[in-house]
Amino acid sequence: MKKLVIIGASDFQNPLILKAKEMGYETHVFAWECGDIGEKTADYFYPVSITEQDIILDMCRRIRPDGVTTIGSDLGMVTATYVANGLGLTANSVECEFQASNKFAMRQCFKKHGVSVPDFFVTDGTENIGVIQAMKFPVIVKPTDRSGSRAITRVENIYGLKSAIEAACEVSFEKRAIVEGIIEGKEYSCECISYRGEHKVLAITEKMTTGEPHYIETGHIEPAVFSDRMVELEILEAIFKALDALGIQYGASHTEFRVSEKGKIGIIEIGARMGGDCIGSHLVPLSTGYDFMKMVIDTAVGNKPDMVKINKGGVSQIQFILNHEDFRKYQQIRGNHPECIIEASEMDQAMAHAVVDSGSRYGFYIMKFSDREKMMEVLG
Repeated sequence: MKKLVIIGASDFQNPLILKAKEMGYETHVFAWECGDIGEKTADYFYPVSITEQDIILDMCRRIRPDGVTTIGSDLGMVTATYVANGLGLTANSVECEFQASNKFAMRQCFKKHGVSVPDFFVTDGTENIGVIQAMKFPVIVKPTDRSGSRAITRVENIYGLKSAIEAACEVSFEKRAIVEGIIEGKEYSCECISYRGEHKVLAITEKMTTGEPHYIETGHIEPAVFSDRMVELEILEAIFKALDALGIQYGASHTEFRVSEKGKIGIIEIGARMGGDCIGSHLVPLSTGYDFMKMVIDTAVGNKPDMVKINKGGVSQIQFILNHEDFRKYQQIRGNHPECIIEASEMDQAMAHAVVDSGSRYGFYIMKFSDREKMMEVLG
């Protein structure tokens, strides 16, 4: 029987586990043991931290899988790539994965290969402080190696710089922050699948956030709509150039970018994995008909991804719960248009803690509409 190793067992990984089983794979899942759903749905679960790369590699030598993969997690993808390379399986290089998961290394790579980047500097709170203070404000401060909007802060002037850098360094695994100039414009993301260095765009997603200073995602809509076809073509050209710069050859990628009012495209960052927030696992197949998770599994085991559509597609949206008004809106839609709600998570109605990043939101629901007109009718 074919075997697939999956790194991670959370709600966001579970669709991948179920898809692999549907495709006839025996699933071997590695993750912290904390009661996540994947611990139960996997054929074999191993309570090993996903950061224990060499332990997982050694165990996989005994399992002898056909592929190793994960979705929506930079940390999980680092381990999946390391293990796949150690086993001689299909994967991007370890260097590629490092550049795609470390924001400073990514900016250096982009600059080297002629991909447009803002001014940027790295710091542990002591290094480069002089040049950072001399930067043109406002600036964005981020941990170099975290995702999910953790400790991202827009800093308007020098007085807020120290606390933002400290917050970013505190959550960073390597205790470093990147400080960079602002990329202006409306924010989007792009999902691609790559095989032997050839990239295919599956969907472009419109992103909604809380805005400055922390830019926590409040929702995503697919497909994004652009009035100018030339701008859309320039977006794809910029994304493919950035993917090539990082050395992405195989699997899913998630590119976040902005488009200014004048049509200027700025790459924010790229993950060499499927987008989180259910973008890849749910929104892409709902809006395009493409079976993105099957493509991820196919490339992980060395097969060319199948571009056949499994449904008609439409308009898909995920909405997150950040406050009581968001929850009331969810109840209203569920009461008036239950047919539009595809899936909903458990909701933390107590809302006792503050929402400080993507991981602390209170829940979400996923919707599908026949077209944008229907979406506007339902959402009001």
